Amino acid sequence: MTAVTHFALARPYRLSLDSYAQVAGVHPELVRRLVALGLLEVTRDTQGRLWFDPSQVREMARIQRLRMSLNLGYSAIGLVVELLDRIAELEKTQRRMSRRGDAPWT
Repeated sequence: MTAVTHFALARPYRLSLDSYAQVAGVHPELVRRLVALGLLEVTRDTQGRLWFDPSQVREMARIQRLRMSLNLGYSAIGLVVELLDRIAELEKTQRRMSRRGDAPWT
């Protein structure tokens, strides 16, 4: 009987600016602009380089979908994202309350 070794494909813990831009399919300058607008979460190392959590790729896709479907500028998309996140949180709270038998918030 032979031993089988399994190798897990590890996702990177964080992505550099260039790697993030490549994976997200956008130019690094656009990424910098979205970071400046507060639309993407980023960490900086001691040299000031930008590092992105892989989950931010999904956030970039969300931003791009909103831009295309609503034809808004990136600065306006920040408000839309905040409102959508707030609605999602309210819906989550309502579902929790419904399961407990509490009165709905509406």
